[in-house]
Amino acid sequence: MVSAAEPRNYSDDQIEAEANRLLTKLMHVECEASRSWNIEACREIAPLTLEINDLKREKGAVILAHSYVEPEIIYGVADFAGDSYMLSLKAKEAAAERIVFSGVVFMAETAKILSPQAEVVVPDRGSGCSLADSLTGEQLRELKKQYPDAAVVCYINSTAEVKAECDVCVTSSNVYKIVASLPQQRILFVPDRLMAENIRTEMRKLGIDKEIISSDGTCIVHDEFDPAIISEARGKFPGLKVVSHPECTLDITSKSDYVGSTGGMMQYVKSTEAPYFMMLTECGLVERIEVEAPEKRFISGCKLCPYMKLNSLEKIRDVLVAPRPEQIVTLDEELRLKALRSIDRMFEIAEGAPHQPKGC
Repeated sequence: MVSAAEPRNYSDDQIEAEANRLLTKLMHVECEASRSWNIEACREIAPLTLEINDLKREKGAVILAHSYVEPEIIYGVADFAGDSYMLSLKAKEAAAERIVFSGVVFMAETAKILSPQAEVVVPDRGSGCSLADSLTGEQLRELKKQYPDAAVVCYINSTAEVKAECDVCVTSSNVYKIVASLPQQRILFVPDRLMAENIRTEMRKLGIDKEIISSDGTCIVHDEFDPAIISEARGKFPGLKVVSHPECTLDITSKSDYVGSTGGMMQYVKSTEAPYFMMLTECGLVERIEVEAPEKRFISGCKLCPYMKLNSLEKIRDVLVAPRPEQIVTLDEELRLKALRSIDRMFEIAEGAPHQPKGC
């Protein structure tokens, strides 16, 4: 058996071909201050990407990568890259023996809920999420006692334990549609307090009477943006479009030209003519757009998620070779089935007639 300490040998020609393949993608990445993606940098990682892609084929593995992880993962080894909703769909469709989830742990749990037959592994068990970590199943059960008439809606950035206590799960791409469709007037939305504020605002715009109650979690990336940078940037860069995520504060979203999911933000920038964009989200998304739409120009504003950045090519290689017990995602079957109900309900509602509020 090949171990993580015994890297495979590749010929100079194989490495050079792989380096050139990587360079065609990564040369456009400008956001990443720690590395300049030239041919030398691509040659350095080429043996790793070659090995990972060989290991995937040998082990029947699929690599899912969130848009916030490093670009060498997305464009070097990932089979699918996207936001939580898109990756949930891919996990649901996967027939792989092993799913390597390069993102954060709650996403890997979601993949396991949807693909129980697969071995789901994470490159780094420490890749948590401030939202998912802010609320336990027990805490949600206590909240539910206070609001017994409420529909319980959880953002996908939550643990399997929390999903199991909910009526329906949502993502940032379908949250408004799903909340608007629920018959209950009172909604207990967890765990994101700031997204709850944006839901409340959107429901008022739509003329829909909903009382939105929330727990107190926030995203350590999206709750840190200062609205003053928007006014300052608009003064310096005429025609600037500001793009933000509904995990941001109302002070940010109310001043943005577009508010939406990771996938929605990406599509907006690609399809919108503007001289400059400011992305008030995680920097990985800027790097993806730099690769896929290199003509777009960005000004600084994004922030890094320390959890997403725990993923690396080396860790992906190692987890493919020999996952440690803590890297393997396991769920009690009763818990998994309860969580599955809330996710299935999400797919059922989200795949119905479209509902697209302005700016989302």
